[in-house]
Amino acid sequence: MLTVEYPNSVWSLYKKGDIEAIEKVQKRATKLVISLKKLPYKERLLQLNLHTLKYRRLRGDMIEVYKITHDMYDRSVAIELPRNVSSTRGNKYKLQNHSFHYNFRKFSFAARIVNVWNSLPDHVVDVNSLKQFETRLDKFRGNQDVMFDWTAEITGTGDRSEFKL
Repeated sequence: MLTVEYPNSVWSLYKKGDIEAIEKVQKRATKLVISLKKLPYKERLLQLNLHTLKYRRLRGDMIEVYKITHDMYDRSVAIELPRNVSSTRGNKYKLQNHSFHYNFRKFSFAARIVNVWNSLPDHVVDVNSLKQFETRLDKFRGNQDVMFDWTAEITGTGDRSEFKL
């Protein structure tokens, strides 16, 4: 097991062997498309418009945080994500960042999503519907290398200057 200092892309390095094994399954599956068999993995993903498992996990995490912060779950069963009271940077649903001493907490859902969620701008997170959030999230994160290259790191805030609604 790799140990990494928090918050430097913690979740992408935790249990790297497991991540590689799962990604290997998708690599083999994309080779089943005969016309793409000889292409490199990244090119196969681009041709199939299929994202890496790493990116899909990130996207799924952000969707779950949206549901939690916008009270789409019953409060009695939803995980509690403490909000940050400071409103100087980030979105108005900004979460509080904690430090953890043990790996089982350090790499948990509540710990790994905070920095990525807080990096999203208001026009992405402050929407009325889940579908609208998904669309804006995809558009905001649309130029990430991690979408088609599972070894790439997630770049923190994206390029806000080119974002158009």
